[in-house]
Amino acid sequence: MGMLVSLLVLSALIFFHELGHYTAARLMGVYVEVFSIGFGKKVYSFKKWGTEWAIAMIPLGGYVKMKGQDDSDPTKVSLDDDSYNTKTPAQRIFILLAGPAANFVVAFILYFAIALGGPNILSPVIGNVLKDSPAFVAGLETNDTIRSINSINITTWKEMAEIISSSEGSLNLEIERAGFLEFKTLTPKITQTTNMFNETVQKKMIGIGAAGVSHKLELGIGETLSYATEQTIFASTMIFTGLQKLIVGDVPAKELGGVISIVKLTSDATDAGWMSVLFFAALISVNLGVLNLLPIPALDGGHIMFNLYEMITRHAPSEAVLIKLTIAGWVVLFSLMGLGLYNDISRLMG
Repeated sequence: MGMLVSLLVLSALIFFHELGHYTAARLMGVYVEVFSIGFGKKVYSFKKWGTEWAIAMIPLGGYVKMKGQDDSDPTKVSLDDDSYNTKTPAQRIFILLAGPAANFVVAFILYFAIALGGPNILSPVIGNVLKDSPAFVAGLETNDTIRSINSINITTWKEMAEIISSSEGSLNLEIERAGFLEFKTLTPKITQTTNMFNETVQKKMIGIGAAGVSHKLELGIGETLSYATEQTIFASTMIFTGLQKLIVGDVPAKELGGVISIVKLTSDATDAGWMSVLFFAALISVNLGVLNLLPIPALDGGHIMFNLYEMITRHAPSEAVLIKLTIAGWVVLFSLMGLGLYNDISRLMG
């Protein structure tokens, strides 16, 4: 069941990405020859609106083949009015951006649906208290609930952590213990910890861990829109930052995951419930949007780069340059896919 859900989620996100390209191409008057989900041999296809719609054997991607565009041979061009080649660089960039933009829109819609369903969020309930930490010295105990910090009401663990990490001086905590309110004063201490990218960082902390208690967020329509927007921006920023750290070496290459990781994590999310599937689907959708914007010639970002070059210089790159950069792009892309697959297999084998 988990494997089936994984493939359906991935195929749906790829479909919406390619639908973005397809819609923008048709708006710009470009003839779309093929709309395919998957690569390789076609297992099913039909023709509608002049386009062949197909499902191929390898469901790990997809493509929209427009008249005059062929990544396998960038020298193939068509000068017909309904060709991709005869459109202005700005029009082509619009078509190229539409795919990643569709993924960001899908992610926003998924986060919006999550917000409507009342997402679970970690409550500010204390689990473990480190010995000799500021919290230990102040007398905080397991199962204490932090109600406010410096008269600021606290409803989530995230709010509490952000206030502590950005604090200056001592903090006045209002806690609930066994139905009674108590007041504690403590001063956070700069402590070595790891962030979401597994990097060692210095951060102000008080020495407590979460008890794992969660509650549902009850959001109004305005708050729901804000939640969806914030989550989409956060996910995009996180993936951009992760890629940057991977490129400069702050995050080791072994952290890169491939399609096996995506399938496994989606399968795990399925076991945890449909809300988890929606969360992970939104994250994958943002991931697809971000990755396709990378300036690699085999991806949308690479084609955008070529068109920006044409806009600035008033002439297209030479055929020789296009061929060399496209080959280099495919080499980089397949190398990254190979590395991700290798890491996946290594993790599975322990």
